[in-house]
Amino acid sequence: MTAKLRAFAAFWYDFLIGDDWRVASGVVLALAVTAAVSRTKVPSWWIVPVAVAVLLPATVWSGTRASRTRDANPSS
Repeated sequence: MTAKLRAFAAFWYDFLIGDDWRVASGVVLALAVTAAVSRTKVPSWWIVPVAVAVLLPATVWSGTRASRTRDANPSS
């Protein structure tokens, strides 16, 4: 039973966090800010698209940088 629970938790961790924990935390932060702003009179629809517009290039840049580092140092 413990192995099944551990596998279930590992699946959800891998599914939600994935390769980059910074993107996952950025999305959670964007949703939290959206929820907080939605309680005011300020429109909150724009927060998540802006977060995606910032997080997507950041994760692509990070991935390409890591790929270049691996290619430049094949002994690792």
